Order: sequence, then C-alpha cells, then structure tokens
Amino acid sequence: MTTAFLGPRGTFSEEAALAHAGDDGELVAFASIPALTSAVETGLAAEALLPIENSIEGAVSATLDLLIHETPLKIAAEVVLPVRHFLVTAPGAGLGDVRVVASHPQALGQCRRFLERCLPGTEQEAALSTALAVREAAEGDGTRAGIGTARAAELYGGVVLAHDIQDVRANLTRFVALAPHDAAPTGDDKTSVGFTIKANVPGALHAVLAEFAAENLQLTKVESRPTKGWLGDYVFLLDLEGHREDPAVARALDRIRDRCALLKVFGSYPRFPLETLRELVDLPVLDR
Repeated sequence: MTTAFLGPRGTFSEEAALAHAGDDGELVAFASIPALTSAVETGLAAEALLPIENSIEGAVSATLDLLIHETPLKIAAEVVLPVRHFLVTAPGAGLGDVRVVASHPQALGQCRRFLERCLPGTEQEAALSTALAVREAAEGDGTRAGIGTARAAELYGGVVLAHDIQDVRANLTRFVALAPHDAAPTGDDKTSVGFTIKANVPGALHAVLAEFAAENLQLTKVESRPTKGWLGDYVFLLDLEGHREDPAVARALDRIRDRCALLKVFGSYPRFPLETLRELVDLPVLDR
C-alpha cells in the first residue's frame, strides 16, 4: 500500500507514516496538505496521512477544512505520535551565532517558551515543513537554526544544539489516514462527524448533543470551525466512541439528521491506544 505524507523526508508526518505503514508500506512525499488528498483521489496513493490536532496547539485547521469542504475521503485510521523538537544548525555553529530560527508555524508555537528564554530577539521564520527548515539550517552559514526532528538532523547533516525544546513534555500530535473508505468495525472504534444546525436558536446545539447522551455514547472531542459562508455560522465537529455501524451510534446519527442542516460522517476507524504513550512522557535524553 502506498501512503502519502507531508514531506520532505524527516518530517513528523514521515515518522507517523512509518509507524502507520510498517516495514511493508511504500511512502511518497507531497509538499502540502491539500496535495495529500489529491494524491488519493487521483490514484497516486492508496491513503494519505494528515496531522489533525496537537496537544499543545490544538486543531490543524487545514486538515479540518479539507474534511469539511473539499474531500469525499474518509478517515480510516488514526496515529498518535509523541513529538520531540530539536534545535538544529550547521556544523560548527553555536547558539550565539543564530540570528533566525525557522520551522513550521505549529512547531514554532509549540516551542514558544524555549525561544523566548534562550533566543530572545531572534527572528522567527515560518517554513513549509520542519524538515525543510532543518535542511536549510544544516546547509547554511550557521546564522540559521531549524526546529525539527532528530531524524531530519541526521538526514541533512545538521547538528543538534538543544533537545526536547517543546513547551510541554507530553507533546502529542494526532494524525488521520484518509482513504476512499473507512474501516470495518473492530469493537474498539471512534467515529468523527461534522454538522451544522438548522437555526441558531437557544438549545439547538444541546438538542443534537443530547441524542448522543441518550444512547450513552462518550464524546471524546467537541469543537467548531467557521462555515466560510457567514460570520457567526459554524460547523460543529465531534469525535465519539463507537463505529457508525454500531446500533447505538447508528440510532443517534439517524435522529440528529432531522435536527441538522448538514451532517457529514468523516469516518469510523480503530481507536489508537493512547494510554500506551503515557510512559513516553518522560522521554530519554538524546544520545549524542
């Protein structure tokens, strides 16, 4: 199976794709999140792995907007990756040489405290990916540093100046695999949906959420995104335990259809065993 990921090599997306696809999977890199869905829709890849939320910075809006407005692809799996950020520069450079720190905006946001304390006044520059930022730093004159993975530093010949610079030790990013079809029931699943209410009146949202409570279904995430149609109009996004084919989930979805102007089931998929990552919060110091 060919899995598309947000490249280039050395990104956190590649690490998640490697964990998801395993040794037998074939990985292919694309330069943007919209390109990932296009790759699957046109047959260039069987599935695409996209970041959807981070435990520090929250939702990845580009992925949510694709699911809501653009792609018919379904969520078929989820992967949660512990994210360790490294400050990387060219060989021979020191912290005092750094004038610019570059990375993906999500990574810069996740390392805000370190940058304020250890590199105050240094210019921060957004990059298309963490790997690209690390590669440019590794190939530069020592005045640039990149924030990214240890794998990227190794791939592009950079030197790690500081490790684990993320603001929160338990920094986790959740990725979803998009494919033409979602997954079959396993008995330990999640379902993701998006909906709009028919009228913005008191109790309209509560009436929808109450249907899930009536079936004793656990909601694991609730958030909203603008509809992009009118200020104050929102798409509400829910993750809940259970598969869309489970009787209780199916009954709840059937009942809320009459209460929603739009209802889109993004997919049902096996729940990632998040509890297995708790021991990784106390991450080991990089050996260098």
